[in-house]
Amino acid sequence: MTVPLSILDLAPIAPGQTVRESFQASVELAQAAERSGYRRVWYAEHHNMPTIASSATSVLIGHIASQTSTIRLGAGGVMLPNHSPLVIAEQFGTLATLYPDRIDLGLGRAPGSDQATFRALRRSPASANEFPQDVLELQAFLRGESTIPGVQAVPGGGTNVPLYILGSSLFGAQLAAQLGLPYAFASHFAPDQLFQAVALYRERFQPSEQLEAPHLIVGLNVVAAADAAEAQEQFTRSRRSRLRSVLLRGPNSDFTDEQMDQILASPQGQQIANMMRYTAVGTGPEVRDYLTEFAETTGADELIIGHGALQSADRVRSLEITAEAMRASQPLENADR
Repeated sequence: MTVPLSILDLAPIAPGQTVRESFQASVELAQAAERSGYRRVWYAEHHNMPTIASSATSVLIGHIASQTSTIRLGAGGVMLPNHSPLVIAEQFGTLATLYPDRIDLGLGRAPGSDQATFRALRRSPASANEFPQDVLELQAFLRGESTIPGVQAVPGGGTNVPLYILGSSLFGAQLAAQLGLPYAFASHFAPDQLFQAVALYRERFQPSEQLEAPHLIVGLNVVAAADAAEAQEQFTRSRRSRLRSVLLRGPNSDFTDEQMDQILASPQGQQIANMMRYTAVGTGPEVRDYLTEFAETTGADELIIGHGALQSADRVRSLEITAEAMRASQPLENADR
């Protein structure tokens, strides 16, 4: 089975690392993905999270686009309830004008933050209810067919930046199917409704101007290393870091590693560990076998991978090992065909 691979990058800030260093690590990751033949790299909008630096998503995409040449870059995604459709059309229209045929726009309806941060963004929780209408308004701006008389997206109109619906529930699957858009399921952190959402999306898909047939992107985590024991150790550290982020919204805590492992073994900790249920850990061949089976089981048209090692050099190496292993059995692509 041939399945394109892509990358999800949150611009993680490792312990002891500055935000500037995180951005440079993201540049290096995208450059490695381009060399290795990945299809695209996406960046996710999060706010008020001390371990994630991808909050100004469009700005980060532009920075990395200027230091790469062929790989597609985009949002995975922009949390549309945080913004007006016009502003997002202008931002991504600008990117698409500067970097033609390289920009994607994935859209989610979650706030990407806690309720206090949502208020700081000057948004109402009720704005999520307008998500379907906002997607259509945004799409119209990008087509140059504004639904608001007298208002155009400049730049943006006529760029036709491709839209993707992101989700971790049946709502997103149903909306993507109804609008005839590609659908990306966030099973890398919310795995529970994966198969229900996949089935719903494929069953209800209606062809559109953008897409004739369903295109399903499925997320998962990968920790690949030259040695299986090293990969497992990196995964253990990554999982502890995820727990710290969930419990404390930051990289530091008073818990020892042993205490973190005890929490992960508890019923509450198991709920957090379940977020990383779909994770390939091991050597190149072990990761390749996992990815191949995962793609076949889900029927994915594309896999988007979060490389979970904490250190940037380990993430780049994981990316490269995965690409090398997959290349032995199937081609990777770095552009939409």
